[in-house]
Amino acid sequence: MLLDGDHCEEAKGFKAFIFFVALYLVALGSGCVKPNMIAHGANQFNDSKQSKTLSRYFNAAYFAFSMGELVALTVLVYVQTHSGMDVGFGVSASAMAMGLISLICGTVLYKSKPPQGSILIPIAQVFVASTLKLKQVDSSDPRVLHWNQSKEQPNGESTNNLYPSERFRFLNKACIKVEDGKESPWRLCTVNQVEQVKILLSVIPIFACTIVFNTILAQLQTFSVQQGSAMDTHLKSFHIPPASLQAIPYIMLIFIVPLYDTFFVPFARKITKHDSGITPLQRIGFGLFMATFSMISAALMENKRRNAAVNSNKIISIFWITPQFLIFGLSEMFTAVGLIEFFYKQSLKGMQSFLTAITYCSYSFGFYLSSVLVSLINKVTSKSSPGGGWLSDNNLNKDRLDYFYWMLAVLSFLNFLNYLFWAKWYFHNNRSPAASLQLESNAPKIAGDDNIP
Repeated sequence: MLLDGDHCEEAKGFKAFIFFVALYLVALGSGCVKPNMIAHGANQFNDSKQSKTLSRYFNAAYFAFSMGELVALTVLVYVQTHSGMDVGFGVSASAMAMGLISLICGTVLYKSKPPQGSILIPIAQVFVASTLKLKQVDSSDPRVLHWNQSKEQPNGESTNNLYPSERFRFLNKACIKVEDGKESPWRLCTVNQVEQVKILLSVIPIFACTIVFNTILAQLQTFSVQQGSAMDTHLKSFHIPPASLQAIPYIMLIFIVPLYDTFFVPFARKITKHDSGITPLQRIGFGLFMATFSMISAALMENKRRNAAVNSNKIISIFWITPQFLIFGLSEMFTAVGLIEFFYKQSLKGMQSFLTAITYCSYSFGFYLSSVLVSLINKVTSKSSPGGGWLSDNNLNKDRLDYFYWMLAVLSFLNFLNYLFWAKWYFHNNRSPAASLQLESNAPKIAGDDNIP
C-alpha cells in the first residue's frame, strides 16, 4: 500500500481465504496459550506453603507479557514499517517457534495434571439435578450427601472434610441422595461439583465489573491513536508512529512491576499480614478506580488539542496525551494481575484453567461494548445536535471526542461503585455464616474457606 498507493489490489478468493484463516488461527492460538500458560505456571506453586511465591509468579508473568507487548509495539512496528509486513509476520512466527521449543524442552521438569474432561458437563449436571430436586428438603446431614467416591469414608464423611457452603443453598439439593441405589449423574452430583458451580456464580459479578475497564482499553488502542495522528509526532528529526503510543504503559510497567513486587508487597505484607500485600479484590478495586482518571486525563487533553487546532490553528505535541497511557498502565497492573490471581485462588482443583480463561473473555466483551457505545452515542447525539453525532465525522476537529471521554469517565466511576458493592457482597458471602463454623475445632471444612480474599 505504501509503494503502490491507489494501485494496491484487494486480496480476493484464495488469498483472502488464507488471510482470514491466519487471523482466526492467531485468535485461536492466543486464546489457548494465555490462560493455560498462566494456570500451568501457577500449578507449579500449588503448595499452600508457596502462597507468597505464587503471588510473585503472577507479577512476573505480567512483567513478561509487558515485555512482549513492548517489543511488539516498538521493534516489531519498526521492522514492519521499514522491511515490510511479511518480514514482521516472519519474525513473529520465529518468536512463537522459539517459545514452543522452550516449552517442550522443560516438559520433563513440570508438574503436570492429567486431563479431567470438560468442566461444562459437570456444571450442567448440577443445574439439572438441583432443578429436578426443587421439592427435596434441604439437609446438612453428611450421611445423605454425595462425596467424591475415591475419598469417601464408611461413616459417610469425606476424608478432605469438604462441606457444602451456605451460599446458593438451593444448589445443595443436587448432592443429596434420595435413593439407595446408584443415581444418574444428572440427578446426583458430588459436593465438589456443587461448589464449583457456586464459585462460578459468585465470581461472575466481579468479572462483569472488568468489562467497562477493557472498554477503556479499547479507546486507548483506537481513538487515542487517532488523537496522536492529529498531533505533532516529531521529536526533532525522529518521527513517532502514533500506534507506538500504546508502548508507553508497558515501558512504565517494566520498571513499576519489579518495584511493586520488591518493595511495596513486603511493606504492605507487614501491615496487612496478607501474602500478596493487599488482597486481589483490593488490587482490582484500586485499578478500576485509577481507570477513571485515565479517561479524565484523556478528556482534558483532547479538549486542549481541539481548542488549539480549531481556535489557534496550532498542532500540539503528541507527548500531551502520554498521561492517559501512563495512568491506564498503572491501572492495568493492578486490575489485570489482581483479576487473574483472584480467579485462580478462588478455584477448586480442576477449575483453575477454566476461570483463568474467563478473565480473557472480559477483553472480548469490553471491545464489543466499545463498538456498541460508539454506535449508540452517535445515534443519540445526532438527534440532539444539528452538526451530527459526537463521533460521526471521523475528523477529531469536528467531532467531540472529549465529550465521549467524559462519558466514559463517569461510566468508569459508576462501574467502580458497582464493583465495591459486589466485592463487599462476595466477601461477606464467603465468610458468613458458613465460615463461622470454622471457629469450632471439630467443624467440617467449608469449601472455599482457604480462599477468602
